[in-house]
Amino acid sequence: MNNLMHNKIKLGSILFFILIALLVIIYISPFCVMFFTSFKTNSDAFTIPVKLLPREWVAENYPAAMATIPYFRYMGNTIFITVLSVMGQLIVTPMVAYSLSKINWKGSKIISGLLMATMMIPITVTMVPLYRIYSKLGLTNTYVPLILPTFLGKAFYIIITRQFFMGVPNSLIEAAKIDGANELQRYIRIALPLTKPVLTTVGIYAFLDAWSDYLMPMIFISKPDKYTLSLGLQQFMSEYSVDWARLMAAAMIFVLPVIILFAVFQKNFVRGVATSGLKA
Repeated sequence: MNNLMHNKIKLGSILFFILIALLVIIYISPFCVMFFTSFKTNSDAFTIPVKLLPREWVAENYPAAMATIPYFRYMGNTIFITVLSVMGQLIVTPMVAYSLSKINWKGSKIISGLLMATMMIPITVTMVPLYRIYSKLGLTNTYVPLILPTFLGKAFYIIITRQFFMGVPNSLIEAAKIDGANELQRYIRIALPLTKPVLTTVGIYAFLDAWSDYLMPMIFISKPDKYTLSLGLQQFMSEYSVDWARLMAAAMIFVLPVIILFAVFQKNFVRGVATSGLKA
């Protein structure tokens, strides 16, 4: 009987491992195709029979890709927007989340519910009104429409941070209150230092949102010198052809910061997801 149970557990573990391996292959295969295509010639990318590995390794695709478009200008624009966007989210998100979870004020539950409701509204519904508002204010072709909303918070980030604060014992806040700390001191000295894991998660999500955003820059930016990298990559596509090899090389450089960021903050990211209520 024990041997039978042991065999069933072992079989289940093997099947689970196979399933995970298949999922890893599925998710990593587009990245592998992009990586190896970046070292091919443009004709090699479509030669039949198709091969994953290049028939001839062409490292010149990388410097050529950066010379085809003003790559470093677009990179600088993207970094500028991303840094300010992440700063905005990290400053505003914990403040709003703390007020909704640890400050007992009338209407806080209603506001929390409304925040969750806004997450159900697709961006396509608000694109035209947003554009009309910023156009009337003369803020199109500036980075204000891309950066300003981040300093007002994003519902998803506020909700997951609020869930984290809900797990913080009220006794910690009350003890500081008894010691004479005011609300701001309790937030800065007690609550904020505890949020490192969830703020790491918020920071990574905010970085990904700003770094890879294509739709919002496309709506508000039309001057080429203000393009972000996500907009600049489309310049590899002409009306009749696409320089796939150089496009993949440029895309590889584009995704490299994301890979490095996740590798550095992986433990904090996983811990933040586990403690923010997302696992439920």
